[in-house]
Amino acid sequence: MPFLNRVEYSDNSEAADYVSEIPAVEALRSNPIDLHPQVTFLVGENGSGKSTLLEGIADRWGFDREGGSRIRNLTYNEPWSGLGPALVLRRATASRPMDGYFLRAESFFNIATQIDEFEQEQFTATNYFSYGGKSLHQQSHGESFFALFNHRINGDGVYLLDEPEAALSPQRQLAFLVRMHDLIRDNSQFIIATHSPILLGYPGAKILQLDESGINEVTWEESDPYRITHQFLSGRERMLQALLEDDEDHSL
Repeated sequence: MPFLNRVEYSDNSEAADYVSEIPAVEALRSNPIDLHPQVTFLVGENGSGKSTLLEGIADRWGFDREGGSRIRNLTYNEPWSGLGPALVLRRATASRPMDGYFLRAESFFNIATQIDEFEQEQFTATNYFSYGGKSLHQQSHGESFFALFNHRINGDGVYLLDEPEAALSPQRQLAFLVRMHDLIRDNSQFIIATHSPILLGYPGAKILQLDESGINEVTWEESDPYRITHQFLSGRERMLQALLEDDEDHSL
């Protein structure tokens, strides 16, 4: 049973002007998004609005701008995303998730620094315990991401991940799929913005592609990350020749 089943655009609120100009946000006004009970992927080119949409959901659900656990009290804290105030999140069940996490790859360094500060103030290992027992700054970027997935994310929760593949090798991305599958079997729901064709291959997931036409559900094979990667792998020399020849022509 999912915790969230629909994202709607509110009739009573407006997104910020710079957000409203994104075609996917405009499409959301008249076409709500139905979420998959287990995994919903958001894909699209840079600027398509996938991170904007994920951040809006995170803001509305109560996560902090930097990411981390769902600790914000909506009664006393102002929304931080341009889209969040305009969204309505429909719950699928009256039960509340026991856990939750919002991962922003670009601000994960700040989260790691904050954990170090908490650890020094409390003089205990309580914060490090949730991330594998040591500072995330003492681990490689990929190791720190995996420490999060293996130790902090515990299941029975809603997890919003913005480009989790950013620090993961292809092999680690496959390992992440295994970990995600375990968490799904433990009553978890994921909404993930990604460019990774590997992650998109998770069986049964819903893939929403954001582009100039709005928001459309596509299959794995129809998604841009898969199509472009497949074209490159099956015709590397031909594609590179076309790309590099065009580049040389423009430089003359």
